[in-house]
Amino acid sequence: MNTYLLGLFTKWGTIVGTLALGLFNSNSLFSEVKLEVENTNQTKNIVAGATVIDYETIETYNSNLPQGTTVTKQEGQTGIAYINLETNEKQIVANPTNEIIEVGTGKQTEYVGKMTGYGADCIGCTGNLSCPTKQGSTWNLINNGTTYNDEEYGSVRILAAALDNFPCGTIIEVKNSNIGTFNAIVLDTGGDMRKAWNNGIVHMDLAFNSENNKEIYNATGTNITFNVKRWGW
Repeated sequence: MNTYLLGLFTKWGTIVGTLALGLFNSNSLFSEVKLEVENTNQTKNIVAGATVIDYETIETYNSNLPQGTTVTKQEGQTGIAYINLETNEKQIVANPTNEIIEVGTGKQTEYVGKMTGYGADCIGCTGNLSCPTKQGSTWNLINNGTTYNDEEYGSVRILAAALDNFPCGTIIEVKNSNIGTFNAIVLDTGGDMRKAWNNGIVHMDLAFNSENNKEIYNATGTNITFNVKRWGW
């Protein structure tokens, strides 16, 4: 006996029968079960049925997601209807919940280029980043750190990039053979990144707490893969 179904049908009476067919038969949109339901308003039992109501899949389009990317924003859930098989009267026990999927219509997702690293205490640096956070506040590498907590992707590293091409809030999966694969967010920029793009080169700069951090050397390299997961905020 499906416990979810049992809980729903006790709203009308006591189930004294057994399931005759699988409620969630994957081969049919509507599957029926027969069971005996005690009719509290009459002296006889009636034959009742349960019908699965399938959910709909709704697609929305998001230009901030790279083309070909899909994200499930809401999981679908089937509903259930109660049917009196003698009178064919139907009552909804649980309405279905539609599945909502976002389909990306944004531009190219994957780039190959070079990566360097910079410290919060670099010459001429104040620690303040060029991009405001999604809430509009200023992020300071010295006071706030070199990782950012994104509401969608969680804790991510901070990158500097050419903002005209990789706008503030862009999430990028970085594949660097020296330091591994990780997600990062574009929150800063620099002249070197802009000049590189104008010369047909993708250049990303990874933020560190200090110029003395030895990991800057490890992070520096070419043939780094940058896979955009989200364009901007």
